[in-house]
Amino acid sequence: MNSPDAPSWVPGSGRSAVIGSLRGCAISGLRVPKEELRKKITCPDYIRLAMTEAIRAEDVDAATVLQFYEEAHVEGADPAEPPEFPLVVFINSKSGGRHGPELKARLQDLMGEEQVFELSAVKPHEFVEYGLGCLEKFASLGDNCAKEIREKLRIVVAGGDGTVGWVLGCLGELNQQDRLPVPPTGIIPLGTGNDLSRSFGWGGSFPFNWKSAIKRSLDKVARGPIAHLDSWHLLISMPAGEELEIPYSIKQTEETPLDKELEVEEELPDEVSCYQGVFYNYFSIGMDAQVAYGFHHLRNEKPYLAQGPIANKIIYSGYSCKQGWFFTPCSSDPGLRSLKNILRIYAKKVNSSTWEQVPVPSSVRSVVALNLPSYASGRNPWGNLKPEYLEKRGFVEAQADDGFLEVFGFKQGWHASMVMVELINAKHITQASAIRFELRGGEWTEAYMQVDGEPWKQPMNREVSTFVEIKRVEHRSVMVKGSE
Repeated sequence: MNSPDAPSWVPGSGRSAVIGSLRGCAISGLRVPKEELRKKITCPDYIRLAMTEAIRAEDVDAATVLQFYEEAHVEGADPAEPPEFPLVVFINSKSGGRHGPELKARLQDLMGEEQVFELSAVKPHEFVEYGLGCLEKFASLGDNCAKEIREKLRIVVAGGDGTVGWVLGCLGELNQQDRLPVPPTGIIPLGTGNDLSRSFGWGGSFPFNWKSAIKRSLDKVARGPIAHLDSWHLLISMPAGEELEIPYSIKQTEETPLDKELEVEEELPDEVSCYQGVFYNYFSIGMDAQVAYGFHHLRNEKPYLAQGPIANKIIYSGYSCKQGWFFTPCSSDPGLRSLKNILRIYAKKVNSSTWEQVPVPSSVRSVVALNLPSYASGRNPWGNLKPEYLEKRGFVEAQADDGFLEVFGFKQGWHASMVMVELINAKHITQASAIRFELRGGEWTEAYMQVDGEPWKQPMNREVSTFVEIKRVEHRSVMVKGSE
């Protein structure tokens, strides 16, 4: 347990997750007229149809795309007027609450049908390349309406944390391509935890009065203030030959070297497989990821069991007990023992540009690197720490855009449960701008990892290490705040 002079929460914060959820869903209670909203967010027909066709054809220069431009700009035609607040919505009908089909129909009723994209049909990178590319193409031809829509466009993501991160990652590619501005993103929470949504004032759950709440949500996305979010690049370097079933936010890449400023003590394998991705909330290793892995597999195999956030959390709790999270001290299974047996942590700490090894507490069975002040449905395991404790440990106050990850550990399920209800503290490990995890199997044949709620099983090698290296992405993501 951390020092007693380091309380992790301020008084009364136990109700904060619930209050924040209600506040985010209620959104002031002001009535938003349907027709007025539709007029302000809906793009002209030719723009919507051209973007849809460019995505379908995978070509912004296709004749069928340019035909929409030509028909809108025939001699004598009045120039189209751009909407005041153009929006595009991505919806993942598989996220948490399974409200997708009804919500999609409601959104299409509130704006042009072509401005609502089901992620099973249109991937975010396709929209970035061809949808936004279509706007940029028309703007280059002198279309001021398309130019203004591209400059003012905002994105709405209806889904869980994994879905939001997927969209943010694809939008982030605009920075590398120098295709600015990057559209700001607001959220309609459909997942189980919804920690990204909570962190930016959009609430923690899909509202019961969702038909009227959706109008207010769209209005808030259109008018809300801008905030920023750190994003973190994840590199996995592992011995070649093992297959890895990874989430969609991580992709296999060519061999990528680790940071050369930190030498690898052990001999590296002749051939390695590399995977890269970006996360926004957290990366974790250990038993919490194992529980998430079991839950996700059950949800995919038997989706009828996971019909909403409450059902999801009940199933999640069941997996926690079944897989030994609460009975670790009684188990002889090496896969349930301390991560210290298989893990080394290196970090660039606050106010330091050099790597140093960080001790792994002997009792820790789950290590979390957290970016947001919201984890596991609105909890804050890192806590709101006193200034004197921050100074003593060399920490700074945690923010979503401070350039640091907060690294802490859970001992087992009982410890994690007591942390979540604010009876004790999480085990503070470090605060860092870059982290390297080195894992070697020993008695372990596999470990479990997750990023932003998307888990996978990581093969372990007895003789050769696997590395996970995390560094901050240069450009921050642009978010819309739902409430202060």
